[in-house]
Amino acid sequence: MAATNDFSAANGLELSGFYAGIESLKNRFEQYRVYRRTLSELSALSDRELADLGMHRGMIRSIAMEAAYDNRAA
Repeated sequence: MAATNDFSAANGLELSGFYAGIESLKNRFEQYRVYRRTLSELSALSDRELADLGMHRGMIRSIAMEAAYDNRAA
């Protein structure tokens, strides 16, 4: 009987680890989507529009990285 309970507990831990891994992949993919969307939208702006926002073209990647990966709580 103990072996059955141990197997069930181990199986449950394996599944929870699997689901945690899937959840982690989903979160990373969503962060990447935010990065790509931010990069695309800022790249589409003209130099004048970027200047109005206080940015220049060389800042776009770092801003996109910050938007996607630094706002983990959002």
